[in-house]
Parts: sequence; C-alpha cells; structure tokens
Amino acid sequence: EVQLVESGGGLVQAGGSLRLSCAASGLIFEDYGIGWFRQAPGKEREGVSCIVVSDGDTNYADSVKGRFTISSDNAESTVYLQINALKPEDTGVYYCAAEALPGGCTLMNHYSDAVTYWGQGTPVTVSS
Repeated sequence: EVQLVESGGGLVQAGGSLRLSCAASGLIFEDYGIGWFRQAPGKEREGVSCIVVSDGDTNYADSVKGRFTISSDNAESTVYLQINALKPEDTGVYYCAAEALPGGCTLMNHYSDAVTYWGQGTPVTVSS
C-alpha cells in the first residue's frame, strides 16, 4: 500500500520559514515524480513544486519561485519543501502527491486531478 505522510506544517509569522516533509512508502521511490500542492481556504488547489526523483529535475509555480525549494532524500524516501520568506497568502493545506513515471511531474503540472497518490495534508498558517 502506497502511503504519503506529510509533516512540518504549523503556525508561523510572515517572513519566517518552514520545512515540510513527505515520507513515502510502498512504492519504488526513484520511479516517481513527487509534488507539492496547496489549497487555501475557499480557493482551488494549486500546484507548488515537483521533483523527478530519479534525476532531480524540479519545477516551481511562478508564485513561489525564489522562496520555495524542493529536494529529495532518496535513502529516506522523503521529499522536502523548504519554504522561506513566508507570506500570509502562503496559508493553506499543503499536500504531497506521487505519480509514476513517465507521467510524473508532467502529469501533475497539467492534470492534477488524475494524480494517483495523495497524502493527507499538513496545514500551514502564516500570520501577518
């Protein structure tokens, strides 16, 4: 059974930092693209970033470029999302998702409703 378990969310002041973790199990980690999405209250889900585990290729939404960094620890089957310079508009539930290659990040970026595996989410609240 594939499981994605997010952690690291919380309440933080604007300008602060957080590191979110997504621990994956039940899958061959290197065969997947792992992405982060977020959903703010009353808004649609938004893709934030994605990493192709096998080659480390990454992409980011324009709204987070320069502030968010995605990385993976293949030995731990864990993907991290480092978030710096947090803004109130970063508030939301952050979800980890996994999609096998060749779809991987390409599918996540264009057809997120079709993504196979999702975590339960970790909430991030940024106070002004």
